[in-house]
Amino acid sequence: MPPLLTFVARSSDGLPLVANTAPDFSQGVTQEHKNQAKDILRGLGGTAGASAKLSIDTTNNLIFHYLVRDTLVHLTLTERSYPKRLAFLYLDEIADAFLESLVNDHGESGWRTALATTARPYAFIKFDLIIQRRRKDFVDPTSRQNTTKLNEDLADIQSIMRKNINEVLDRGEKLENVGNISSNLVKESKKFKWGAKKLTWQAMVNQYGPVVAAGGFVGFVLFMK
Repeated sequence: MPPLLTFVARSSDGLPLVANTAPDFSQGVTQEHKNQAKDILRGLGGTAGASAKLSIDTTNNLIFHYLVRDTLVHLTLTERSYPKRLAFLYLDEIADAFLESLVNDHGESGWRTALATTARPYAFIKFDLIIQRRRKDFVDPTSRQNTTKLNEDLADIQSIMRKNINEVLDRGEKLENVGNISSNLVKESKKFKWGAKKLTWQAMVNQYGPVVAAGGFVGFVLFMK
């Protein structure tokens, strides 16, 4: 079977730019897998030190693979029996083709800005046609074309880490919780500063209020005379 599910997303926040499901081989792909893919992308968003390549075991004998390159995350879902090396060769070709498409549409100096300012999910859905064409080349791992690719590839896939989906998603939740805690601390800090200013003003009123009042009373008495 070919890669069953493919996503390209912005690495800074996990915004999905294009997604594709293999129509003839998607029986094992559930909505849960699609949600897991989105959770993985969100968990990677803006994460310092995230692995550039990672394989993630999931349910139904399927496995995610992702590649981070050029401020983009390229993610695919394959059967566990699908060659890991070929899955990453597929992601490499998707990454090359997507970048080429960006440069053609926005120029060498403009594609990064176009990518950074995109606010709408799946804004690059037209790239879906290119994914479909590339995926057809990876349907049969034993084909002569793919065998040649595997023989010519010199990448060290043994160094690519492999994790469980629960471990990865739990990490994403923890990162989100850290972000929420930081936001709450900022809010509480602002409240503390306002409370401190208020207490300082009240202390000044308590300290100098009677003196000011007494001075005002003396001035009033002298004025009336």
